[in-house]
Amino acid sequence: MVLPSSGQLFRAALEIEQPLQIVGAINALSAVQAERAGFKAIYLSGAGVANASFALPDLGITSLQDVLTDAARIINACKLPLLVDVDTGWGTDLTIERAVRELERIGVAAIHIEDQVAAKRCGHRPGKELVETAEMVARVQAACHGRTDANFIIMARTDALQTEGLDAAIARAKSYVSAGADMIFAEAVEKLEDYQRFTTEVGVPVLANLTEFGRTPAFTLAQLRDAGIQMALYPLTAFRAMNAAAKNAYETIRNSGSQASILDQLQTRDELYRILNYEQAEQRNSLQKPQK
Repeated sequence: MVLPSSGQLFRAALEIEQPLQIVGAINALSAVQAERAGFKAIYLSGAGVANASFALPDLGITSLQDVLTDAARIINACKLPLLVDVDTGWGTDLTIERAVRELERIGVAAIHIEDQVAAKRCGHRPGKELVETAEMVARVQAACHGRTDANFIIMARTDALQTEGLDAAIARAKSYVSAGADMIFAEAVEKLEDYQRFTTEVGVPVLANLTEFGRTPAFTLAQLRDAGIQMALYPLTAFRAMNAAAKNAYETIRNSGSQASILDQLQTRDELYRILNYEQAEQRNSLQKPQK
């Protein structure tokens, strides 16, 4: 029996759940917890790799190898299809092709590539600069050329709304679809009616990025569904929650000399062991000890 590819699993999840909720997982344990919470797909963001693995800003500093390392660890631990942020593709058409081949090889289900210049910024920051439509079309074509599985998903992200306006952003998205993009990532959208324009006009599934503290409001699933959105992305929500909890823990221990006051806020040892299947692994390990 031939098992479905990761891309097929992502496409199947899109049929089951609309909008498909996709949550960010910055590491393998986060991915496992997302799976246990019932999500059908997960996400590794470029910001997540830069921030969590290197304590760097999301300015295109990390490499393909950095992303491959984090993605492989997540895929080895979790069965959910993984969408990966490849920023602008790390260089030329050839590097984009290689990135797709390598990510597909380790089991990634989908990637998104964007139309910012190589020295990119967070999509919700001011001062973004975009390449010409023709250059982004070439990026999409290179990504499509790099895949060997037709079900591997190439998603094109456009940051044009804030810099060029809605009509231009939709025109770009249509060009990217014509170049082979399977889906569109409409970045930094502020109005539901703008999402409605995207979903009505581009002709492929559209993703809404619901990152916190940015330009896009925390729209509900019902609102997004009514606007025709088929994917709702929460890229770093859990990461931000973890950071806030860690800051509180460090400051509490430092200032009070004890963690006693926050014990009720911590994941217990037993809870972690259940996630890791620790006891089963411990028993198997004991059975493999040499007999005296």
